[in-house]
Amino acid sequence: MVSFRALFSASDGARGGRNARDGFSESLLPHRAHKGVHSAVDPKRVTAIALRLKHLIEHAVPCELKETQITKPHSEVITHGVIELATEAGGVEDRACVVFCLLICLRWFKRQAILEMCDADLNDLRGEACQVIAKAIIETNEDQDYVFQEILLKRYSILQNGKESTPSNVIEKAIDLHATRVIGSSGFQKCIQWLWRGWIAQDVNNPMQFSLYKNMAEKNFWVHFDHDRIRAPRYQNMFQVFVSVLYLTLYTISINTVNARGDIDVEEAVLYLLTLSFIADEFGKLWKVGRLYISFWNVFNTTLYALLTISFSFRMVALGHPMDSDARRDYNILSYNFLASASPMIWSRMLLYLDSIRFFGAMLVVLKVMMLESLIFFALLFVVILGFLQGFMGLDNADSVREDTYFVLSAMTKAILQSPEFEGFENFGHPFGLILYYLFTFIVMVILLNILIALYGQAYSDITENAVDEYLALFAHKTLQFVRAPDENVFLPPFNLVEIFGLIIPFEWWMPKKAYAKLNDRVMAVLYSPFLLMIALAESREARRVAANRAAGNPDDDETEEWEELQGEVDMAANGWAERVTQTVPDVEEDRCCQMVRALAKEVEELKKMIEGKEARQAGEGERELLALEEAEE
Repeated sequence: MVSFRALFSASDGARGGRNARDGFSESLLPHRAHKGVHSAVDPKRVTAIALRLKHLIEHAVPCELKETQITKPHSEVITHGVIELATEAGGVEDRACVVFCLLICLRWFKRQAILEMCDADLNDLRGEACQVIAKAIIETNEDQDYVFQEILLKRYSILQNGKESTPSNVIEKAIDLHATRVIGSSGFQKCIQWLWRGWIAQDVNNPMQFSLYKNMAEKNFWVHFDHDRIRAPRYQNMFQVFVSVLYLTLYTISINTVNARGDIDVEEAVLYLLTLSFIADEFGKLWKVGRLYISFWNVFNTTLYALLTISFSFRMVALGHPMDSDARRDYNILSYNFLASASPMIWSRMLLYLDSIRFFGAMLVVLKVMMLESLIFFALLFVVILGFLQGFMGLDNADSVREDTYFVLSAMTKAILQSPEFEGFENFGHPFGLILYYLFTFIVMVILLNILIALYGQAYSDITENAVDEYLALFAHKTLQFVRAPDENVFLPPFNLVEIFGLIIPFEWWMPKKAYAKLNDRVMAVLYSPFLLMIALAESREARRVAANRAAGNPDDDETEEWEELQGEVDMAANGWAERVTQTVPDVEEDRCCQMVRALAKEVEELKKMIEGKEARQAGEGERELLALEEAEE
């Protein structure tokens, strides 16, 4: 097995091309040029291993149990023997794909829970067992190189309808399945941290492969002054936060400096240019990733950009009218109205970039789940509104004159917002209008809104009970968004406008590929140069710690804490402290009651032996007395 240290010291000469310049060493994953990305193990073999594991878990969890019996440490169901047998499901050669196969089993059990509703709880429990075993395998393996190389980052496929599925690794599969227990394992999180820092990145020539950053311990400042370091998720996130703060500042200035004449000043011009760059970035990612890219925040941002686009459009229409005309003034006011309406969304958008902070991350997960739970409420509300609206419209149209449509819609909206108005319904189709409105208010305010509150409460309790794992899953998903479908040339907004209008349109279609790549490199180096100075300063300082860890034989990301400073100098066994601790501390691997029963059984066994010994001695003494009597008689 090739270790990360060996990869670090590998020669650059064999790589050639852009890989040598980017500072990434040999690929951690199998690289097959011109054939795309394939499974590291035969898909048929991977599928067979997954079926073995499914058979094992079905027998280990044969009936419905309490979830704590599966998930608690030292479980009596998922024992060390079960975990060892699961590890051996792939044999000696293919044991690295066992964790991937367990995630496949998790997906199968989730699917089976949907198809077989009568056994949904049982299949969900078996899915939890898959996660428990996968987490145990990752955490009990102390070889970090093996965990990263073979278990987490290597890609595998299974057979689906006789065809090879799209290869994926454990990182991607766990995040896609929202396997929070696996994501929360120590090895998984360490790998995510390496991806976040850019110590592991996708290969430039083949984005489906991962490679190690070879300059982690290089102390030279200018070695880290490389525009390709912007690929690291943490640097992309920092840059996006900076641009978002600038975006918010420009918006604040624009909304507080109204141009009565309708002219566009510098702040507004930059604001609309940034909006254009964000729109281009969203469409570009949607084009590459597809419909799976669509999420709550994408829809949120698209709505925000739509409002700003409408505001800009009305401003352009206003500029097309003569100065000091009523039409120009009206369109200008309408433009500012749309611009002001976007203010709550502009500020809420900042939450998207604060999810790396634990508090905000957990709250964003709660908000996301609440929005999903709201779909049930709004589906019921939509049907109820349509039913009562048709009844009110029928009452309004009973005299062949429809004149109270606005009144009806306004009254229904106020009832939904818990501010019903009953005035006016006395003369609206009396008495049917008033009865219908009373009934509508009761259903909405008493029944549906309480259902919504119950759903929100359940969502909040579910997330907060598992807040740490949910936050880690959110952070892992955020990291994967940066590395899953990277661009060959990373032009973040607003620099993507430079790429589109300054490079792609005028040069890409005719310039040779090598010359075009060099042009992109030079442009990126100029654009990111201020930011690269800070990156180089931070990484050169970080490299000193990495070099010191390697010199001491510690992991690259190791940090010495206070309790570790004298750990090697204190001998716990010298004064018998270790032995006393072993004798005093109870065994937590076994239940206290079981320990007491075992101790009682041991004492009973000793008592039994004592009684048997005593009976044997008494029998011997009786025999000796009988012999003595017989001898006396003779």
